[in-house]
Amino acid sequence: MFTALFASTLVGIGLLWRTGGFEWRSLVRGWRRVPWAEVALVAAAVLVTGLIVISVLRPAALFSLLRTQPAFMALIWLLYPFLSALPQELVFRALFFHRYRALLPRGPAMLWINAAIFSLAHLMYWSPVVLAMTLVGGFLFARAYLSRGFPAAWVLHAVAGNVIFAVGLGAWFYSGAVVRPF
Repeated sequence: MFTALFASTLVGIGLLWRTGGFEWRSLVRGWRRVPWAEVALVAAAVLVTGLIVISVLRPAALFSLLRTQPAFMALIWLLYPFLSALPQELVFRALFFHRYRALLPRGPAMLWINAAIFSLAHLMYWSPVVLAMTLVGGFLFARAYLSRGFPAAWVLHAVAGNVIFAVGLGAWFYSGAVVRPF
């Protein structure tokens, strides 16, 4: 899984470079524009949603990593932002909007198109839970990217992903979950 993500990230960086006109500094500028209150709100919403979904669909998974493997959970919290959220934001936000923005309708439709593509990229998990959460998350990350810049989208994605794993939704979101259901 990480091999595919790494390869697509390299292709994405190559496409950004080849397309030209991309402001590479935008990837590190804009930390003052990160909407920290929104980050906290998204974290709380993911936590509440996760608690409800886990309680209904897979109660034994509730806080499973925190309970059974806290050191591994800490490792996820440290690495997920860099090994998963960052490459995905490079491809799904920076590359997508730099390369295709002119072709997209303006307004919320543009955000929903990006969110749908982001969600469909998660089809490999064979889970409606994953598809729904990545659709909503993709919309929020796209909105943050366009209004606040790359750091805002990356932080939102990283925090949401870390909360997903902490609450127990990681049972649907990790590469070991990629098993065709039929």
